[in-house]
Amino acid sequence: MTQNPPTAHQQPSVETPRKRPRTVRWFIIVGGLLALLVVAIVGFNAFRSHMIKQFFANMKPPPITVSIAEAKSEVVPNLIGAVGDLAAVHQVNVTSDVNGRVTEIMFQAGATVKKGQPLVQLFDGPEQGDLANFKAAASVARINLDRAKQLAERQVGPQATVDTTQAAYDQALANIAKTEAVISQKLVRAAFDGVLGTRRIEVGQYLTAGTQIVSLTDLSAVYANFTVTEKDSGKLAVGQVVRITVDAYPGRTFEGKLTTIEPQISADTRNIRVQATIQNPEGILKPGMFATTTVVLPDKPAVVTVPETAVDYTLYGDSVYVIQEKKTDDGKTELHAIRTFVRTGDRIDGRAVITQGVKAGDRVVAVGQLKLQSGALVAISSDPPPKIPAQPPLN
Repeated sequence: MTQNPPTAHQQPSVETPRKRPRTVRWFIIVGGLLALLVVAIVGFNAFRSHMIKQFFANMKPPPITVSIAEAKSEVVPNLIGAVGDLAAVHQVNVTSDVNGRVTEIMFQAGATVKKGQPLVQLFDGPEQGDLANFKAAASVARINLDRAKQLAERQVGPQATVDTTQAAYDQALANIAKTEAVISQKLVRAAFDGVLGTRRIEVGQYLTAGTQIVSLTDLSAVYANFTVTEKDSGKLAVGQVVRITVDAYPGRTFEGKLTTIEPQISADTRNIRVQATIQNPEGILKPGMFATTTVVLPDKPAVVTVPETAVDYTLYGDSVYVIQEKKTDDGKTELHAIRTFVRTGDRIDGRAVITQGVKAGDRVVAVGQLKLQSGALVAISSDPPPKIPAQPPLN
């Protein structure tokens, strides 16, 4: 059996080459490019972060301008503060002792009067009549008494007659004294030197005993009544200086002496009541005024003080910004404000006592600390710090 030779339409089969190696090369190329891109991105981010850090490390914020003050060692006044009110040393409501109709008013409201000066006259006609009657009876009794004594000396008249006429004469004198006393009650006088208030009566008005006529106040001195705590009661002594201020005269201080200390402490409030006497030659202090009082105690040893504006009072503790000098790499000096926690004491006249945390001579930020953080770079302002205590301008 013979095999047929291939025809012209039949060609021998030929194997085509594989395309897989070329695809692999493309994957390798693309992967390499992606890897280079990732490395470039990572490198760029790292370079950018490094440059940003270097920029902020080299860039310093400008210094904050502040006003500073120096902590001082000084003796501060040892004071006890309190609030109270003023009362007159002598003050009464002038009244009538007896009933009667007003016939004359002899004063002007608001006038200054002397002790014993007549103020009001009540109707005393009946008493004046009784006084004349008793004076006449006294004259007759006196004549009878003299006659009886003469007769008794001559032993003509009995001694009993002398005794009877003497009693009658004494009785007449007693009636005169009683009537004169009633008449004096009908003339109301000033009990002491002082200033009268507003008039409460009119001519013709019938007054009953005890009716208020006018107030009379002695303004030459006033009492300042106030209380202090039981803790401070042991520091008080009669004769200590007391200063008071009142709202009616801002900026003025009135000075007096501690004159009375209550011998017992209130069981309800644990406070003790004290009284100071304040001389009032101008008469400008009035009874009933609200007063801020200060008792001056003996001085304590010197303490460190700073302006009160320098202390930052917070719930976490009180602090101040202390100025510290630091040297830079190029040898220059920089000023930094370092927050320092302190322990404060009393505050007197715009200054705060520092018992711990700051020593005398330290410089602290007095104005501008609200803009600061601890370690901030600062510059000292050329403007002087405000006066302490700062007073608002008067309109």
